[in-house]
Amino acid sequence: MIQDKAMQEKMMNAFTEQTKNMYNPLRKINALLVENMEKMTDFQLEALKSYSHMGLSQMKQATEVKDADGVRDYSTSQAELMSTLSKKVLEDAKTMADMSMEFKTEVEKILEESRAKAFNKAAEETKAAAKPAGAAAGAAAGATATAKPAAAK
Repeated sequence: MIQDKAMQEKMMNAFTEQTKNMYNPLRKINALLVENMEKMTDFQLEALKSYSHMGLSQMKQATEVKDADGVRDYSTSQAELMSTLSKKVLEDAKTMADMSMEFKTEVEKILEESRAKAFNKAAEETKAAAKPAGAAAGAAAGATATAKPAAAK
């Protein structure tokens, strides 16, 4: 009865440890995901704010056009704005790609740590399981070896 209870407790402890080992990488990835979403959201909000500001400034300039010179100046500013906007879009796309690559690298790092930890644990358990079996086999062989000379007498 006491042996059964000890065995049950050992199994529950092993289950708890395995569950902790299994969910720890997921917890890290979820935390990283939330952090990455926050960074990307902040970046996108700032980009939206910048694009909105560009658009509003152009609308304000359009309302100030009063004559042909104003149209010419406005057209020139539109061309400059388009150049600036296209550069900004490219920079923003590069920044988003860099953020994505950083996230990917961090996830791969977490997965590699988890894989290495699981691999090392499996190797340790294999060694631990092999030791008692090897010791039992050695003891049995030793008992057989000592029994034979005794029988030979």
